[in-house]
Amino acid sequence: MSEQLLRFESVTKTYISGESRLVILEDLDLSVPSGTSVAITGKSGSGKSTLLNLAGGLDKPTAGSVLFLGRNVGKMHDKALSAFRNRHIGFVFQSHILLEDFNALENVCVPALIRGDGRQATIQRATQLLKRVGLADRLDHRPQKLSGGERQRVAICRALINQPDLIIADEPTGSLDEASASDIETLLLEMVKEEGRTLLLVTHNPLLAARCSSVYLLQNRQLQEGP
Repeated sequence: MSEQLLRFESVTKTYISGESRLVILEDLDLSVPSGTSVAITGKSGSGKSTLLNLAGGLDKPTAGSVLFLGRNVGKMHDKALSAFRNRHIGFVFQSHILLEDFNALENVCVPALIRGDGRQATIQRATQLLKRVGLADRLDHRPQKLSGGERQRVAICRALINQPDLIIADEPTGSLDEASASDIETLLLEMVKEEGRTLLLVTHNPLLAARCSSVYLLQNRQLQEGP
């Protein structure tokens, strides 16, 4: 049986503004085994991005526990949490969020250099990743010189550079045209599998969701397992 990489145990997330109280997730449970790909679907505003933020340690639950490799992410202090994210989690967002003043190679290198990895080894791995995604001739191009699909390829490489246990992807192809989206979806799934990583993905695309190991629908603040 696969190790449980990520677990949500009775997780509730509530936002309070003045006298208003908005419950986004309520008593939610989720298990993500190592080496699997899990898709979260649901309507806009259902809490999918909130769920990913909790999984990635970008937010903390109001109640319940988010356990990553057995560690309670919600109980970590900011410095320890930042180091934990850098080592164990890679993010791919709908908007690539690349550094505009850095070229493709430099953007991919950033997480590894922050971790303290050697410069030459980092450059070598980053170059290999970019070559794998078809960007061997774009290493010195800055984001503004790359297409939307190329920018997302760089973002995938950046997410993988530290060989994290979990890749979190929030609508990674939502801003791309259909042809580019299909290419990036295939590439993301292939790269995660080749690198032996685990994928937690939010998508509106049922075809992409169906390619994952398991699919969940988020509605009424709860997860329901799909077909």
